[in-house]
Amino acid sequence: MADARPMTSLSITASSIDAGLLALPWATPLDAWKSDHIVSLPKGLSRHLVRFANLSGRVVAVKETTGEMARREYEMLGMLARLDVPCVERVAVIDGRRTPKGEPLPAALVTAHLKFSLPYRALFTQTLRPDTAGRLVDALAALLVRLHTVGFFWGDVSLSNTLFRRDAGAFAAYLVDAETGELHEGGLTRGQREHDLDVARTNIAGEIMDLEAGGRLEGGMDAVAIADGIMSSYRSLWATLTDQETFAAGEAWHITEHVQRLNDLGFDIGEMSIEATPDGTKVRIQPKVVDAGHHQRRLLRLTGLDVEENQARRLLNDMDEFKARVSRLGSDEDMVAHEWLTRVFEPVVKAIPWDLRAKLEPAEVFHQVLEHRWYMSQARGQSVPIAEVLSSYVDTVLRHRRDEATLMGPPTETVSIPIITGAVDTRDEDDDVDWRDLV
Repeated sequence: MADARPMTSLSITASSIDAGLLALPWATPLDAWKSDHIVSLPKGLSRHLVRFANLSGRVVAVKETTGEMARREYEMLGMLARLDVPCVERVAVIDGRRTPKGEPLPAALVTAHLKFSLPYRALFTQTLRPDTAGRLVDALAALLVRLHTVGFFWGDVSLSNTLFRRDAGAFAAYLVDAETGELHEGGLTRGQREHDLDVARTNIAGEIMDLEAGGRLEGGMDAVAIADGIMSSYRSLWATLTDQETFAAGEAWHITEHVQRLNDLGFDIGEMSIEATPDGTKVRIQPKVVDAGHHQRRLLRLTGLDVEENQARRLLNDMDEFKARVSRLGSDEDMVAHEWLTRVFEPVVKAIPWDLRAKLEPAEVFHQVLEHRWYMSQARGQSVPIAEVLSSYVDTVLRHRRDEATLMGPPTETVSIPIITGAVDTRDEDDDVDWRDLV
């Protein structure tokens, strides 16, 4: 039998117990797995074979590699998760695989599909627009800063090795390939950070040029200029998080201002170094421990909603408006949050038809409903009732989107950029997509 599974030599290392792992055909080469196990999702080019599979009702990515590399990446993903770095969730390492005839098979790394995430090529339809490219690069820069602040040297930074989730008009980036990464407890040197930046710039330029060769780049866009964007975006954010600030001793309000500026960027200061000059005329401050997710944590504490950072900021702003205009519960933030959740957020989410709820995650739907209400109100010159806004949004926007909950699984492999030697068919399986996927 093709699916025979000798268990004598099979070794499974898993982050949680899932009996479904034993039901997958590990005695069969990954490229020969049958359709009852495989989920047909597009993926990028890879030095490894990667396929998407069903595991106990969820989608996982299975990558064939060496046992050593699988275990190393598995451990690295676990460490990054404990550091609260945005990355795919590790599931298991499968080693000791053999065919029914006893022939050895590669080890496998299993990672969970990140719901509502998309590879960069799936974030546009026919051509990549400049604003989309800029938002992708900014998201990757923010991810790289977060990785570097915890001492992670990536080694292979690229758009292809990243997944993106919509985040209230921007994108949130997630690491999906930790194969080449190293974690340095003492932090990274400037040279290591610059190396990652240089690799990122080179890879992004290659990826954009690949799109250009396939006619998928909007006219007039400069691939090198787009790639250069990660340098400026990264350095600006890194300087804000780490640079020392000096001010007069009598201007201590600068400390509060600095903290607020970092909060506005979505960061909390866990520890700060403050020192005065010997003559007492100057004070220097420098953040020592900075944690991302300021608005996420506040929203989670108030409402229990776990969303992306920009989504959290948008929801909190709407909550503040609700408090000022509608709520009668005074200044009790917890009570106001509960009232907003039950009177505003949940009714909007529950109004979305069941067959459309896989289009976008609830927080992103709520954000887009707020955007839709603003545009409708501007067009009419007056406020539009939320019921009318919802009906319009569902019929004219949401109904025509792709289901992003399970559109793509995580390409956990390292993706190589092909060398264009002639006419190459660069059409994706999902090219025929509605224009509204661009928003």
